[in-house]
Amino acid sequence: MKKQFVVFGLGRFGGCLVKEFANLGVEVLAVDKDIDRVNEYSKYVTHSVQANALDELTLKRLGLRNFDHAFVSFGEDIEASILTSLVLKEIGIPQVWAKAYNSYHDKVLQKIGVDRVIQPERDMANRIAHRIVSDKIIDYIELSKEYSIAEIEVTDKINNKTLLQLDIRAKYGCNIVGIQRGQDFMISPAAEENIQKGDILIVIGQNQDINRFEQHGV
Repeated sequence: MKKQFVVFGLGRFGGCLVKEFANLGVEVLAVDKDIDRVNEYSKYVTHSVQANALDELTLKRLGLRNFDHAFVSFGEDIEASILTSLVLKEIGIPQVWAKAYNSYHDKVLQKIGVDRVIQPERDMANRIAHRIVSDKIIDYIELSKEYSIAEIEVTDKINNKTLLQLDIRAKYGCNIVGIQRGQDFMISPAAEENIQKGDILIVIGQNQDINRFEQHGV
């Protein structure tokens, strides 16, 4: 059975999310209080509804208990975001993700039990910062405040060494979960795999461990 998604708020972030879900063939219910936005995105979604997300009764009438994942994206309307997220958690939707407008909003969303808080501008700034200060980091994605995934390019320092020889987990506390070599991609590479200059290592671990590995290991 396909998962069902609901997106509240069809601004720039919510609208882009809806379009991308449509490209992936995912069933989506789109909800916004602005009828023009509802009409604009109706061609991308399974269903679109004009509703005031602050109205608890309306939310419950939408039959949301059958949905697997909800996204709340109301821009600067912090009150609507918090109350909608709270009701969605009370209804029992398995995963509720919400976009935060600022750090205060972020903290409140976490306190009410939102499963993941998204701050697109902050997340993109972090990725750009990590890429620009290092010639070796290709991309950097935060999984939480403590853990991340990084794509790190191999230099001459570890060229032609195996993962077993490098012993990255023991030395730095992070794990190599994949290697990209040109157009090829290896998932969970073997310990005997020879690393080559130009390979891109997919590294997961605590932020401080990834930073140590990037600075001293490659």
